Amino acid sequence: MLTHDTARLLIADDDPNLLAAYVLFFSSHGFDIRTARNGLDALAQYCEWHPDAALLDVEMPRLDGRAVARRIRYVDNVPAPTLVAVTGLARDEEKTESLRSGFNHHFVKPVPMPLILAALTGGSRH
Repeated sequence: MLTHDTARLLIADDDPNLLAAYVLFFSSHGFDIRTARNGLDALAQYCEWHPDAALLDVEMPRLDGRAVARRIRYVDNVPAPTLVAVTGLARDEEKTESLRSGFNHHFVKPVPMPLILAALTGGSRH
């Protein structure tokens, strides 16, 4: 479980408006944030910074969010980061694939930000 007043949070989404909204919301809750607009940049940020959690869009250019999650899990940091998928992919099979890829949570857009916050700080699996 993260204590969000000190947690490092990587946020990756190719939608600049949504990315800005995430930054505004989570920074107002005390998170230290870095961002990326594609999967390769997200992975590079993760490897350089080792955040406590990552909020990743699944369908991003250059490397999709699931591939990023698999590579993050391969790094095997202790403690393991919390990984949250936020995507437009709504089918049950899509959720199952996200969880298999290493995500702790899979949310379908649009997601109320307090729900994501709860997942990052110890809420239930989605």
